[in-house]
Amino acid sequence: MSAHDQPGPSYEGRRLPRPEDEVVDQGLDFDLGTLFSRRRMLGALGLGAAGLGLAACGGTSAATSTSASSDATTASGEIPDETAGPYPGDGSNGPDVLAQSGIVRSDIRSSFGDASGTAEGVPMTLELTIRDLANGGVPFEGVAVYVWHCDRDGGYSMYAEGITEENYLRGVQIADAAGKVQFTSIVPACYTGRWPHIHFEVYPDQDSITDATNAIATSQVALPKNVCDAVYATSGYESSVRNLAEVSLTSDNVFGDDSGASQLATVSGDLTSGYIVSLPVGVDTTTTPTAGASPAGGGGPGGGAPGGGGTPPSPPD
Repeated sequence: MSAHDQPGPSYEGRRLPRPEDEVVDQGLDFDLGTLFSRRRMLGALGLGAAGLGLAACGGTSAATSTSASSDATTASGEIPDETAGPYPGDGSNGPDVLAQSGIVRSDIRSSFGDASGTAEGVPMTLELTIRDLANGGVPFEGVAVYVWHCDRDGGYSMYAEGITEENYLRGVQIADAAGKVQFTSIVPACYTGRWPHIHFEVYPDQDSITDATNAIATSQVALPKNVCDAVYATSGYESSVRNLAEVSLTSDNVFGDDSGASQLATVSGDLTSGYIVSLPVGVDTTTTPTAGASPAGGGGPGGGAPGGGGTPPSPPD
């Protein structure tokens, strides 16, 4: 007689010995029968013991494991290679701030050396956590990370009219034992044609930063729209309101291919205390970097000239 012909409720073709109780309360014999039934099913599907363990768990546990696995896969992916743009300041297109004494610093709001200017704007702390994907995703301790971005007028120091003698909003930090670097800065503007962003290059170590060809990764951080909307409503960012309304993550020619899926920062904080911008950065030294600075006249991906602070002499990034 089949399960359908047997009196009382059944589960997976087997009559419940305790029909008044839940499936999970049917007793050890019933549980073992379920386990071995699933073992036979998984064997037919070619799954091993790991698959059996997941299948034997309840639906909630399996869903949680799937979600955790998905999150881990996303976090461990290699950061996309992106153009460094025409304003890198790394010696690949004109000025070289990386050759200057004092470039290794955490607070990049002010210029250093012979320059004395300070970039004004809403405070921002940038935190990048670098992972070594060639070694199982361990923290990439000791790598040097060079960060640069535009000011609240949309201009890049060392390039834009009126600030060619300044070198603010540029700096290098060495990753600690957790693979983390941290910079104190200001929220950058949104200039014509580009989504608000921050550039960075990763070098094997501090000694290698004097040659831009040593970079093992070049990419950009995208800022969330809700944060940009709040910041750009404050004094000093007026031009960014109009520029942001004319671009989106999907139309941006750097982030647009996937809407910045792995480059969109997580942000906490507020206008009063400042914002903390965080991004995990997977670097794979077994792959060949394909990005770098756009040569003068070349433009490259990421078009749109900085506005507000004057038109820089090089093509837009």
